[in-house]
Amino acid sequence: MKLIRFRENGTEKPGIFLDEQFFDLRSFGEDYNEAFFETGGLSRLEAFVAEKRDSLQKLDSNIKLAVPFQRPSKIVCIGLNYADHAKETGATPPAEPVIFLKATTSLVGPSDPIVIPKGSVKTDWEVELAVVMGKKASYVSEEEAMDFVAGYCLHNDVSEREYQLERGGTWDKGKGCDSFAPMGPYLVTKDEISDVDDLRLWLKLNGQTMQDGTTANLIFKIPFLISYVSRFMTLLPGDVISTGTPAGVGLGMNPTVYLKPGDVVELGIDGLGSTTQNVVAYAH
Repeated sequence: MKLIRFRENGTEKPGIFLDEQFFDLRSFGEDYNEAFFETGGLSRLEAFVAEKRDSLQKLDSNIKLAVPFQRPSKIVCIGLNYADHAKETGATPPAEPVIFLKATTSLVGPSDPIVIPKGSVKTDWEVELAVVMGKKASYVSEEEAMDFVAGYCLHNDVSEREYQLERGGTWDKGKGCDSFAPMGPYLVTKDEISDVDDLRLWLKLNGQTMQDGTTANLIFKIPFLISYVSRFMTLLPGDVISTGTPAGVGLGMNPTVYLKPGDVVELGIDGLGSTTQNVVAYAH
């Protein structure tokens, strides 16, 4: 299934993308939140859609999509998880996963604008595969880790490199600005992805391809990441693990290239859809 959420009259509603058409699922009576995932909501949803398929209300193709799940308790990100990206940034590929947290207030819909933070001159892009947890995970084994996955999302891990690398402390301050986590268009359930270790992911800036990689090149694979992260924190249903970005970010270019108002970012991952984000200046 491809789960969506959409905006209507200032609120966000659940839906589904089925046979190249958006459908309203308010009649399902649940939103895609922690309780939904924790209590077997995906199975209930699948049964509901199968039963009500012919009576589901179609939505306009121009609906405004929101994040395809309600705000989770945390967004856990993995840094330097592609060897080519580590090399381009001058970093040594890590012996263990680099973990940082991205503020949940940075979450925005898949086609919402990227807002350049006040005073920023080094806002960058990072196309990533995000894993959405379906069950509570604590000290899980690598062998059982995939049993805890609900599905996958397209994520742009937008980053302010000066804040991240030049302002002292951890990376988090360059990762959590408002609009720095566009997510979606869909939450694609794991059964729809035959091989998550062989997905092409790409990003274009103003029509020029900047990133063109594959999850086959992940240093640390998804089962290992889930098991590893769950040693250090409990992952709740609906939580996100974003798995890292391939080469082609602005920081790694010579000379460096960073986002500016008026830029257009397009990105996508095989099976998870694609989207476009316009870059705008901070305006408050």
